[in-house]
Amino acid sequence: MSDSVGAAVERADDYSGAGFLGRVGGGAHPAVVVVDVCEAYLGDGPFADGEGRFEAARASAERVVEAARSAGHPVVFTQVVLAPGAADAGWFAVKVPGLVAFEAGSPYGDFPAAPAPLPGELVVTKQYASAFFGTSLASSLRARGVDTAVVLGFSTSGCVRATALDALQHGFRPLVVREACGDREAAAHEQNLFDLDAKYADVLAESEILTYLKEQGAAR
Repeated sequence: MSDSVGAAVERADDYSGAGFLGRVGGGAHPAVVVVDVCEAYLGDGPFADGEGRFEAARASAERVVEAARSAGHPVVFTQVVLAPGAADAGWFAVKVPGLVAFEAGSPYGDFPAAPAPLPGELVVTKQYASAFFGTSLASSLRARGVDTAVVLGFSTSGCVRATALDALQHGFRPLVVREACGDREAAAHEQNLFDLDAKYADVLAESEILTYLKEQGAAR
């Protein structure tokens, strides 16, 4: 066992012993929430990591979305759309001036070829990190009878984390897909996944999520 793996196991044991790392599990009616998978993080986008982490996460997200569609589960996309000068992003735009990349009409806010919404799939526009804050997402999910939010997208330490936390706080079972989340910093990615798994969501491998979506689709 490597030192890094050993340290991770020790850390998990410590958290578990203190009463963290419980499991919420997936419910019978999941929806996949695709958070901000857009051109700003891919290719030559202003937030791209230059090391392929976002592209790998995009590919994983594509597989999860296709599995959800095949199983008949709802898929929801989020998209940041800001007014000129980011006037509707408040202090968030002051803290992160780069958010001007998401002004209405910017190509950086566009979806990649895949995953991208199909006709009839819900696209939630937002101005802040969480897909639930100031949006109709919770009401839309409840109207569909959804009990579980499968969260993936960009970035792990930002909008994915905020959305998974708010899914929990809005009464949905939050599941986060490890490989389908991307971040500019590998350390931030890993630490935030660990913290989410310890306190707010179940962080699962893509293979586990694919099996879960297929099983719940077959049980419908």
